[in-house]
Amino acid sequence: MHKTGAQLAMLLVINGLLLVAGALISGGFLSVFNLQSMASQVPEIGLLAIGVMLAMCAGNGGIDLSGIALANLSGVLSAVIVSSFLSATESGTAFSLAFIAGALLVGLAGGVINGLLISRLNITPILCTLGTQMAFMGLAVVVSGGKAVMVGSPALLSSIGNDMIAAVPISFLLFVLVAGIVAALLKFTPYGLWLMLMGTNPKAAVYAGFPRNGVIVATYAISGTLSGLAGVIIAARNVNVKFDYGSSYLLIAILIAVMAGVKPEGGYGRVVCVVLSAIALQLMSSLLNFGGLSNFVRDFAWGLLLLTFLAVGRYDIAGFLAPGRRSQTPSVPVPQAPK
Repeated sequence: MHKTGAQLAMLLVINGLLLVAGALISGGFLSVFNLQSMASQVPEIGLLAIGVMLAMCAGNGGIDLSGIALANLSGVLSAVIVSSFLSATESGTAFSLAFIAGALLVGLAGGVINGLLISRLNITPILCTLGTQMAFMGLAVVVSGGKAVMVGSPALLSSIGNDMIAAVPISFLLFVLVAGIVAALLKFTPYGLWLMLMGTNPKAAVYAGFPRNGVIVATYAISGTLSGLAGVIIAARNVNVKFDYGSSYLLIAILIAVMAGVKPEGGYGRVVCVVLSAIALQLMSSLLNFGGLSNFVRDFAWGLLLLTFLAVGRYDIAGFLAPGRRSQTPSVPVPQAPK
């Protein structure tokens, strides 16, 4: 089976098993209200996971560790700035539009900073984004004074976080729309080709004339913009924003990407698999909550799952041999001594 088909089949089986298990545990698990609640929780972490996927596809140890910190900074900084000249109660629509634009711009700026540091200074991506993660969090603490910043419930922003269209949360529909745009960008534009080939063989990509620096900056800029959008959804769902919201989201976003079959070494990733993986993990999380397990047990389960999927992706289960290694080391006949 083709790798993509196998991954999609695996994710579909996971979803099916979780739904069956939920139906057996409690009829309330598959109630419309509970499904809507789960769907409303997928977008913010799903957007961060797509950003992680893009960074991993770029190769060279690429991974964006700053996603949730940048999402929180986007919400905090935009809320503080916009609140200084607009009121959420008196000018709800204007406040909502300004807040959304501000959060997206902050996310874009943070992503561009990541991309420039990695491409121009040749800093290892994982170390660079670890540093910017701390910088973004520190800036959010300074701007907010270490306290939650009230955004309020202006009509437009509140509808994004809480309202529904055809019984489906608007935030989930927005997530699916954005995921579709990113998928189309990867499939039908030169950027998608450059990104995957650069992740597969960066030296060959450079010799082929690919705009390496431009691809890296664009990749982290998109990832940062997705973080900004996640910050908007967080604010819309929670009424306020804080610098330390979603402390476990980084682990979960990486787990979603790995479950979706994204290669940690770069060169392969499918947005549709990330979407399915995010849904599967949310179903699993809700299932654990229904079982009465604590958040500590859930975090342990996520860490164990991440290690398991990394190990399975690294080794052939049957022969404990890295994929493709057999084909890379063909047997060579041993020359016979002359008689």
